Amino acid sequence: MARNDPIQQRGAGRVARGDAVVGLPRAASIAASARRNNWATAYLLLAPALIGLAVFRLYPIALAVWGSLHTSTFGAGAQRVFVGLDNYAFLVSNPVFWDSLWVTLKFNLVVNPIQVLLALLLAVVANQRLRGIAVYRTIFFVPIGVSVPIAAILWQMMLDPNRGVVNALLLGVGLPAQPFLTSADQALWSIIGIASWKGVSFWMVFLLAGLQGIPRELHEAAKLDGAAAVRRFLDITLPLLKRTILFVLVTDTAINFLLFAPVYLLTRGGPELSTNVLMYEAFKTGFVYADMGQGLAMVLVLLLLVLVVVGLEFRLLQAEDA
Repeated sequence: MARNDPIQQRGAGRVARGDAVVGLPRAASIAASARRNNWATAYLLLAPALIGLAVFRLYPIALAVWGSLHTSTFGAGAQRVFVGLDNYAFLVSNPVFWDSLWVTLKFNLVVNPIQVLLALLLAVVANQRLRGIAVYRTIFFVPIGVSVPIAAILWQMMLDPNRGVVNALLLGVGLPAQPFLTSADQALWSIIGIASWKGVSFWMVFLLAGLQGIPRELHEAAKLDGAAAVRRFLDITLPLLKRTILFVLVTDTAINFLLFAPVYLLTRGGPELSTNVLMYEAFKTGFVYADMGQGLAMVLVLLLLVLVVVGLEFRLLQAEDA
């Protein structure tokens, strides 16, 4: 039997190792090319959303910032004049601005917890396996199908001090009629009630979806261990629902800070500026008083306020996770 030459074996080994060394850069080049193609594909797929974000979000914000640094002159030769931060300086000394800011904060401090808590309560009820629960779910979903302007008009008729159905019910049970939207003490609370009637059902949908994503086996196992319903809710449901609650809370906060339609349709900021939220005051300043620079400055202050509040909500909920 012929024996292999050791010199030939060593030479063959060097050739194999050389091919492997030469193949490493080639493989790295192929992997880098694949990564570049993946990034290009990702950016291509994201391009429509990024373009929409730039056109419908970033560009209007940039226009608002630029417009808030200008004011408009009146007369035949009306033109825009650059005034720098004068519009913001005027807001600091404007008592109407501070009153509107306080009304906005007071409204949100009340309406956001009410909407989130009631939405969570209704979601828990709608998630139960009870006879006829489909009927209750349908009733809960009804406000979602009513647009905000129609809902505002319907509640305006129902809360009418003279002919409204709500006062008719109050009188029917022996309680005095209430002024509701025509009272400086009750108008903001009426707006809170209307906004909650419209918003609670909407946010309930998200929370119900989150509840249905929690495996029932966890509750069944805890029930077998003797955990009460309240303990199961606190130890299982709330921790697993925290991301959904965070989404609902943040989105609800942003929407309620920018509330406009019910105030515009029902009270026009009154009575006695009791419902004059900052968004309506910005609209009135820009389009009624024709001071677009100050109106845009108010909108940007409101936007900054929303970002601060949302950031605090994120930090608080993340701190609880830690």
